[in-house]
Amino acid sequence: MIYAPISFKEINVKNEVLSGLTVALALVPEAVAFAFVAGVGPLVGLYAAFFLCLITSVFGGRPGMISGATGALAVVMVALVATHGVEYLFAAVVLMGLLQVLFGALQLGKFIRLVPQPVIYGFVNGLAIVIFMAQFGQFKVPAADGALEWLSGTPLYIMLGLVLLTMAIIYILPKLTKVVPAALTAIVTVSALVIGFGLDTRTVGDMASVGGGFPAFHIPMVPLNLETLQIIFPYSLILAGIGLLESLLTLTIVDELTNTRGRGNQESIAQGAANIVAGFFGTMGGCAMIGQSIINVSSGGRTRLSGITAAIMLLVFIMFASSLIEMVPLAALVGLMFMVAIGTFEWASFRVLRRIPKSDALVLVVVTVLTVVFDLAIAVAIGVVIAALVFAWDSAVRIRARKHVDENGVKYYAIYGPLFFGSSANFLEKFDVADDPQEVVVDFRESRVVDHSGIEALNKLTERYLNAGKKLHLRHLSEDCRKLLVNAESIIEVNIMEDPHYAVLTDKLA
Repeated sequence: MIYAPISFKEINVKNEVLSGLTVALALVPEAVAFAFVAGVGPLVGLYAAFFLCLITSVFGGRPGMISGATGALAVVMVALVATHGVEYLFAAVVLMGLLQVLFGALQLGKFIRLVPQPVIYGFVNGLAIVIFMAQFGQFKVPAADGALEWLSGTPLYIMLGLVLLTMAIIYILPKLTKVVPAALTAIVTVSALVIGFGLDTRTVGDMASVGGGFPAFHIPMVPLNLETLQIIFPYSLILAGIGLLESLLTLTIVDELTNTRGRGNQESIAQGAANIVAGFFGTMGGCAMIGQSIINVSSGGRTRLSGITAAIMLLVFIMFASSLIEMVPLAALVGLMFMVAIGTFEWASFRVLRRIPKSDALVLVVVTVLTVVFDLAIAVAIGVVIAALVFAWDSAVRIRARKHVDENGVKYYAIYGPLFFGSSANFLEKFDVADDPQEVVVDFRESRVVDHSGIEALNKLTERYLNAGKKLHLRHLSEDCRKLLVNAESIIEVNIMEDPHYAVLTDKLA
């Protein structure tokens, strides 16, 4: 995949603008719902979506990706709001942004490459299930005692009918024409049907009022002391980590959908800057949103214009068109999100489960389940740990040595496979110090000493041959490895011209 800026002539302005409008409509109920989860007012979530979407669309490393208030962050924020109040949340969002900017400035975005494909599949599948299940909340209404109860009777049938109509339009229309985005057409059609026939169904206005003015600059009203830092830092660190993880994984998915490559470090800095601004304007902050990003890409949004349009239109809705947006039936947006969930789910993972290694299948399933049951951060962390342990074990048992004795009586050990903490014990068992001849050569042409445990294994081996009064030659070691073999100076023979030079691979586009 390549990253190449799109020239203005290549931009389909109509598709970009209409896609942005569709995304803006989809952002409204999500932002309001996540604001309620975080324990703050609906405008706090809507303003967060505006700032995140606008700033990351202009300065981010992944054109076409949409950011806003998310549920993954909201579930962390609610504890801070409940215990210390909303002003501490704003301060935590600012610090969260600073940590994300630092992450990007240190060029750490490339470490997203360490997330294995089964973990990404599990993340996508789990998030698709979460998006799907989250829509069921729209099928509940407040009862007389204040509790929520499921819709029943005619209101339920109307809701289901409108949801199915929305899904049908989104599914069928692209097969007939792609002149207009199917998602936007579905929302407009269902809204016109509800308004025209006066159907009794829940609308965006039933959730909360989305009207307001331009967000005002607001310095968090918290004491500037060490105690405040001790309170907000743990939350900020968790929020920064979850936000970056979800954003970089979403970036990877959009890369695959568009066959291009985004810049992870640039996106991290933009996300951080957006959260800093959001915190100083009294909002809850956020990160990339996989659902809205897929809506944007599927509707034709490929450039920064679609995200900028979505942010501007969202602000227009809040300031000037709240009464119209509040008339949009929730059924249309629920149907849209159902289709997003269906499109997000990696159905191909079912086909490959029996064809991939059992360990990869386990990781895929575990990450999916943990994403649904707990949260994204726990799921991905555990998935990466499992995958890393499996890889370490497989690499450890595959180290081997081919042996032969030449015409001069010198015994050669040709090592294959990495020498590291997992394989060091197996490595030492390959040698027969007592029965070996007086001169032994260990060749690392097809091997690599990876870590300190591998170097210590070489130290132990040289000591064993030295104590046995035999001479050991270690060949084709890297320069850094030779420097650390402090016990082997008198018995190591190396050929500098043939020794490989190892360097850390860097990527300026990361």
